[in-house]
Amino acid sequence: MGPGLITGAADDDPSGIGTYSQVGAAFGFGLLWSTLVALPLAIAVQEATARLGLLSGSGLASLIKREMPRWVLYASLALVTVANTFNIGADLGSMAAATQMLIPLPVIALVVIFGLFMMTLEIVVPYHKYSKVLRWLCISLLSYIAVMFIVDVNWGDVAKAVLVPEFSFTKATLAALIALFGTTISPYLFFWQTSEEVEELQDHGMTSGDGDGVDKHLRAMRGDVVAGMSSGVLVMFAIMVTSAATLGKAGITTVSTAEEAASALEPLAGSAAKLLFTLGIVGTGLLTVPVLAGSTSYAIAETFGWREGLGLKMTQAKAFYMVILLLSRRRHLLGHHVSGRVSRWLVAAAATVSALLPVLYLVA
Repeated sequence: MGPGLITGAADDDPSGIGTYSQVGAAFGFGLLWSTLVALPLAIAVQEATARLGLLSGSGLASLIKREMPRWVLYASLALVTVANTFNIGADLGSMAAATQMLIPLPVIALVVIFGLFMMTLEIVVPYHKYSKVLRWLCISLLSYIAVMFIVDVNWGDVAKAVLVPEFSFTKATLAALIALFGTTISPYLFFWQTSEEVEELQDHGMTSGDGDGVDKHLRAMRGDVVAGMSSGVLVMFAIMVTSAATLGKAGITTVSTAEEAASALEPLAGSAAKLLFTLGIVGTGLLTVPVLAGSTSYAIAETFGWREGLGLKMTQAKAFYMVILLLSRRRHLLGHHVSGRVSRWLVAAAATVSALLPVLYLVA
């Protein structure tokens, strides 16, 4: 297994399925401890971006446009747009390849079908209804957890790997960590989260969450963020455990895509595991692609003033962390709800990890 396979999986797989499968297959249970580290960092960053949207009534691109130099705005827009575009293509390809294992149609035909289907839904269905569809699609993530309990797992080894970290200062390990953290804490989610809060406010006829009942709005937002990021990290954990207990145990360490992982599962864990894993790939793609497209649309519209008031991995994400850290400390935006000490430390830790891991990878 070369580190290029891992970093490549991270760059082309915003849903993380291929990345997590590759890491689990190649490293066994050895990097499961990273899920405990990633969870609080992910929650802190998403909570800060959600608080910015809720209390300011503006999306992230609008806030960067208002508060930062123009070059920061255009650099952020370029990074998120290019990365999201490539990631949408990669996700559509994974969905098509996984579906082809069940339905014998050409991959390109399936890509077109999925693309047109999701584009039509986003254009025709009103947002407040479409967002409910996206939430229901989250149920598809349960398939990965179900697979984890179908396969034969040594839970004693899993507990040890989670609680007693293993780390070797090698390029492969560092590349795996870059892929894991970069896929779990992705900048496209930052733009989506702030604009999602604004959409929720508008649905309730509000311009911002400040004023009467602000504490209630903040509690509800934090509950959503904690639940959402916890479920995401749980799925990451399930895919890594499943891949380690099946593919890794069988000596298969070069799985680099989600559909390869699904295909390899059948002889090792049975057709039920393969079917559930494949359904998870399609369901996650149906969930991820609209979010990628939506976050890009938000960023472009806010940058050019088309809608006022409304991928990328570790090496690109560190700049976004610093922007969020700076914005979340500005009292004229958030009043007395600026980031507290714990939030600042965790967001700063995320920025440090995102900056330090690539440096260590080059040094190793």
